[in-house]
Amino acid sequence: MDTKKLQINRRSAQITEGKSRAPNRSMYYAMGYEQSDFAKPMIGVANGHSTITPCNSGLQKLADAAIAGIEEAGGNAQVFGTPTISDGMAMGTEGMKYSLVSREVIADCIETCVQGQWMDGVLVVGGCDKNMPGGMMGILRANVPAIYVYGGTILPGRYKGQDLNIVSVFEAVGQNSAGKLSDEDLLEIEKRAIPGTGSCGGMYTANTMSSAFEALGMSLPYSSTMANPHDETQNSAKASAKVLIEAVKNDLKPKDIVTRKSIENAVSVIMATGGSTNAVLHFLAIAHAAQVPWSIDDFERIRKKVPVICDLKPSGQYLAVDLHKAGGIPQVMKVLLSKGLLHGDCMTITGKTVAENLAHVPDVPRADQHVIRTIDNALYAEGHLAILKGNLSPEGAVAKITGLKNPVITGPARVFDDEQSALKAILDGKIVAGDVMVLRYLGPKGGPGMPEMLAPTGALIGAGLGESVGLITDGRFSGGTWGMVVGHVAPEAAAGGNIAFIHEGDSITIDAHQLLLQLNISDAELAKRKEGWTPPKPRYLRGVQAKFGFNASSASKGAVLDLFEDRNY
Repeated sequence: MDTKKLQINRRSAQITEGKSRAPNRSMYYAMGYEQSDFAKPMIGVANGHSTITPCNSGLQKLADAAIAGIEEAGGNAQVFGTPTISDGMAMGTEGMKYSLVSREVIADCIETCVQGQWMDGVLVVGGCDKNMPGGMMGILRANVPAIYVYGGTILPGRYKGQDLNIVSVFEAVGQNSAGKLSDEDLLEIEKRAIPGTGSCGGMYTANTMSSAFEALGMSLPYSSTMANPHDETQNSAKASAKVLIEAVKNDLKPKDIVTRKSIENAVSVIMATGGSTNAVLHFLAIAHAAQVPWSIDDFERIRKKVPVICDLKPSGQYLAVDLHKAGGIPQVMKVLLSKGLLHGDCMTITGKTVAENLAHVPDVPRADQHVIRTIDNALYAEGHLAILKGNLSPEGAVAKITGLKNPVITGPARVFDDEQSALKAILDGKIVAGDVMVLRYLGPKGGPGMPEMLAPTGALIGAGLGESVGLITDGRFSGGTWGMVVGHVAPEAAAGGNIAFIHEGDSITIDAHQLLLQLNISDAELAKRKEGWTPPKPRYLRGVQAKFGFNASSASKGAVLDLFEDRNY
């Protein structure tokens, strides 16, 4: 490696120039390093492998492939672990409150290891929902050359001629409680829905974020929709490592790639693919980590100009493996680029621009597939992730508004201060068509941790109430959620948001046409209800939940923990 490239090795230069050279080097000799190794770039491998969840239990082979690629390209691989929480396993339990917390823990792990060990680059391997945004936030904080390697999607399960996925189970519970599905069928669906390793199979949060990272330019083309059990994931991981070494040599950093224009590209692909509501929260946090100006209103700006062109679950027909066969995210991006809906000049981790990466991809999708459509034949003329405002959400709330027969509802409030009582009311048949369920004190501070509501929404769908019952919450929804649901209501109840002052039976309007979320009482009545209100005592007084609840910003700001600009010190 020449002198210029040697200077890129931040840690080696520090060790060589400092007086502590011998003690520092001896630590590496203990791990089998030789003198020549100190001229090589030190590349971190943030390995999310665990046996906690199928999303992550197939990651070790990818980490091993990446290590091999780093070494073949002339780097030293330094492996460290990152934790994960499985949303699918924690859903409906107190453990779900640790999911969003894990995003911050993962980001902290990556920033701490990369900066503490003065690494020259980092390759992050992740699978489950919060692995992606947490990994990208850590990458951006450290801002050394980096690449994201997605663990891959799961293959579909199968029962009675139907493809299954994780959401099938939650909806089956609702069908069973409504007497529409036998106990035997429920058990068989539960056993067969997840056939092996990989992340949840629809355009849910994991696949939404992986697709967005590919569009962002931080992952290799085609890597975001591969299936974990297939060999191509390992090949892609190895190739990613070699691309990263080139980025180190060229000093191509994440903040050179993650710009306002590239975030617009990522959000455009989220809209085009019908992605998860969680992407709103996570890209607010990613933009914050990148120090890129980006607000919740920017999602609405992109939504209005980018149509939904992919027919994917949860509201559509197909899974991520089908999208991959149809041409993957490069084909989606080329459709958008050919119509002027992407910035083709954005730099990517490959060292090429978006347009250069897509040069070989046809403008029009293949005729023998039905997953990706043309702009002229879009499923919906505008995007699906709408930002609703009104007296219940002056900072904004997030709703999926496509695929609904009637995206307007006005009905009586059914108020719950926790998820479990709301789920019980659904399963006990106490929620009827026309109701608007209110689940509150579940926001970033109130939860704390802003848990997802897949159990109640899945139960509503299973009970046949998905189109006729509204649900609003200051918590989140799973990427697998669909229906007349509105999440991320901000300000949240625990911060004195107006959702805290809804009474049982109040009239609430959800209007996707007018982008309105409204409590239908007078301003005077609302002001009267606020008199003397004090926030509830924190649910946790020690540990990671207490820290999260104390520091978390509003959902409208990404629920980040380091938004200190408005605080006085």
